[in-house]
Amino acid sequence: MSTTPADATVTGLVNPYEELEAQLRGYTIKPADPAYDEARAVYNAMIDRRPAVIVRCADAADVVACVRFARQHSLEVAVRGGGHNAGGLGVWDDALVIDLSLMRSTTVDPANHEVRVDGGCLWRDVDHATVPFGMATPSGFVSSTGVGGLTLGGGVGYLTRLAGLTVDNLLSADVVLADGSLVTADAEHHPELFWALRGGGGNFGVVTSFRFRCHDVGENGVIIGGPVFYDLADVGEVMRWYRDFLPEQPGDLNGWIGVTRIPSVPVFPEELHDRRACVIVWCYTGPHADAERVLAPIREFGNPLLVGLQNLPFSALQSMFDPLLPSGLQWYWKADFITELSDEAIEVHRKYGEAIPTELSTMHMYPISGAAQQVAPGDTAFAYRGGGWAGVIAGIDPDPAKAQLISDWAKAYWEELHPTSAGGAYINFIMDEGPDRVRAAYLENFDRLAQVKAQYDPDNVFHINQNIPPAAE
Repeated sequence: MSTTPADATVTGLVNPYEELEAQLRGYTIKPADPAYDEARAVYNAMIDRRPAVIVRCADAADVVACVRFARQHSLEVAVRGGGHNAGGLGVWDDALVIDLSLMRSTTVDPANHEVRVDGGCLWRDVDHATVPFGMATPSGFVSSTGVGGLTLGGGVGYLTRLAGLTVDNLLSADVVLADGSLVTADAEHHPELFWALRGGGGNFGVVTSFRFRCHDVGENGVIIGGPVFYDLADVGEVMRWYRDFLPEQPGDLNGWIGVTRIPSVPVFPEELHDRRACVIVWCYTGPHADAERVLAPIREFGNPLLVGLQNLPFSALQSMFDPLLPSGLQWYWKADFITELSDEAIEVHRKYGEAIPTELSTMHMYPISGAAQQVAPGDTAFAYRGGGWAGVIAGIDPDPAKAQLISDWAKAYWEELHPTSAGGAYINFIMDEGPDRVRAAYLENFDRLAQVKAQYDPDNVFHINQNIPPAAE
């Protein structure tokens, strides 16, 4: 990489980062380097920030060097894993970005149903390692999502009803702390830090590796799943049936619900392209011999436009929507937790479903029930354990000229729907919405998180995130 000087707060050297570069197995990318614009880009193309330097770390020692260097020179620190964060908090103007994207190794222990995962992995890396053994770790719904960001925020996904959140399956984490030390946090070592990492976001350090519990899924990793679409005119009937049906089902059946426009792609019949619809995407991970009985009520309900249930590897379901949602789209997100899908809320979904402004814009509700409810609200930092859903309204389009259009739709939708919500929102789904929204995400756990922050990061070094300030002494 070039050693062209970069604009930064480090002064007095021809190359202000020469001292850091001498310690790295990875490399730096600075504003004058050809790779800079690509390296600073994140998943959400609405984000346009210019870091002072991006450090592609090769290992934990590189991360340690970055944290120490940043503190020595009073540089802001941002931490980038998969870059999926809605608010683009993996990059920041004039910051030193600790980029973990080179750290992508995984190690599977099939006998003990565990997997060790580097901090820069995407969930497709984990699925690639575990699904051939018939196992998976609970994750999200898009395989290009980073392991670090999703995990530290909680981890709601297809396996939530079967095996809990991602954080419920975290066994240990290697963490570089604000003082530049490296520790392993688990139930016996740094237990308060371990508690806080399970939902408290990136507030407590840089996680360089995770160790997760895995679960058998389907038959040798093959599950039954896929989308079922209904005409939007039927959204009231569908949502009322769904809200009553799903909570009564065993944990090996999950399904998220949304309002959408059917994508204009060859996998769907041309006559359905761009049609406004209500969709439920199902995932059944139980014995295939029981599938006909379990899935019969789904196949028999209502008047679906398309039933896309099929046998497929769990990794294929996880990556099903990746081609529709590549990096570089415009995104605007609004979110809330929902404990009750009321008739009033259903009418709001119908109204804004009819007004979806672009083909990719959508609303999704992801269940937090089954096994996720068996964990007490205070057992992890993730506090919403009473059932219901993590809801997100996403205005999405490739055209920057439509950024205002999709943002206005998402905001108006959320403002009308919010009075029916539980108040807070899934931390992974909010953008830059202020400290009150962060506090609301954690309920009674916030004050304890602030105490852990005061212990492990009293100077708030890691504050480019959904920030939890350290408690005052």
